[in-house]
Formats: sequence, C-alpha cells, structure tokens
Amino acid sequence: MHDVTGSSKPILRPFQAAIGLALGLAVVFAWIAVHVGSVFLFTLSWKTAPFVPLLVAVQCWLTVGLFIVAHDAMHGSLAPGWHRLNTAVGTFILTIYAGFAWRRIRDAHMAHHDAPGTADDPDFFIDEPERFWPWFRTFFVRYFGLRSVLFVCTVVTVYILVFGASVFNVVLFYGLPSLLSSLQLFYFGTFLPHRHEEEAFRDRHNARSNEFGYMASLLSCFHFGYHHEHHSQPWVPWWGLPDQRRQAPGS
Repeated sequence: MHDVTGSSKPILRPFQAAIGLALGLAVVFAWIAVHVGSVFLFTLSWKTAPFVPLLVAVQCWLTVGLFIVAHDAMHGSLAPGWHRLNTAVGTFILTIYAGFAWRRIRDAHMAHHDAPGTADDPDFFIDEPERFWPWFRTFFVRYFGLRSVLFVCTVVTVYILVFGASVFNVVLFYGLPSLLSSLQLFYFGTFLPHRHEEEAFRDRHNARSNEFGYMASLLSCFHFGYHHEHHSQPWVPWWGLPDQRRQAPGS
C-alpha cells in the first residue's frame, strides 16, 4: 500500500476490504436512490415542501460520503492490495460526483500528503491560511474546471430535456447538495484541520483533529475531521479513524 508519509508500516484491519467495499456500496446505492427519487419522482407542493430541507441535507451528506469513499480508494485503503479495483471504484465515484478525472485528483491529493500546509501543497492557500472564503474560492476554482462544468451541464441538459425532470428538482436535489457538499468537505476536511491558529501544529503533518464525538464526526465529514490521524496513518480507512483517534496519545 502507498505510504505517502513515511510513517510506520501499514497495519490492515481484519476484513478491511470486505467492510470498506460493503460500506462504499451502501453509500453509492443510497446516493443513487435518493438522487433518482428526489430529482425524478419527488413532486414539489405545499404538502411536500417540509421534506425538501431533509432531502437536501441527506443528499449533501451522502455526496460527502461519495468523495470519502473515493478518497479511501486513492490511498488503497478501500480494498488493500486490489489496485485495479480501487482505481475502478474511485474513477466511477469521482465521475458521478462532479466529472472529476481520477488521476488528476489522486495525484493532487498525494501531493497534499507529501507537503501538507506548505507552498507545495495544492490544497493549501498560503496567502491567507486563516481565512475561509478566499481559501475556498481558490480551492473550488482549482478543482472545478472546464471538465466538471461540461459534465454538470451535460447531466442537467439530459435530465431536463431527455428525461423531463423538473428544473426546480434538478436545482434543489442535484445542484444544491453538490455545492453544499463541497463546502462541507472543505470546511471539515481541509480548512479546520490545516488552517493557521495561535497554537502551532504538533508535527510536520501540519494537521489537527477536531474533538467531535462519534456521531458528530460521522455526520460532519465521515470522520475525516480526525485529520491528524489520517495524515499520520493514511492507510486507515474512514471507518477506522475513530478507533485510531481513541488510541492516539492524549486523546
């Protein structure tokens, strides 16, 4: 497995591939079910309006989950030892997520691990490392390029003109969760862990972990907020990070 940090030898969890793939499939199928149901089958009315925020929130969370599963595939922790399977799953998920190119996103993420919080980190905003919106704007523009714009425009066009989906449904249940999920991922998975604060970072990983409990950690970013643990042992899958956090010194 690719160790991008030079940390201790990777230790795999029992049945890691089986658990990771099962959870990954659950996230993917749940996302597809909510996506299809809300975009094509949901009828917007005064009676159904109260369910809109719930559907948007659930789909936003599942979209975050999609990326986290793809992220595990980048590190090979989704199915350890199955390089082609990790690549296939990651490619599929990043495509439906926003038309992202697997190799480009994976290489950028590996560069992030090689030099976190430095000028060589593509995810870091060295000009203003304590301000959210300038950093997010740079982050968003860097990854959401022409390929993604064309992909999203094609999906929206096909949904509306070919399958007859409501414009409101497409905006509410496809566009809005996608944008909100990018904010959620960035805030909990990049900005909070790597922003500069008065207290210095503890080591060369230039990352800190939040103090959330299990459910808050799961709901916020699929445990990706336990970020120092992720950087120190990137072979640990997302569902193993809470246990890794409990074992960390001083936790």
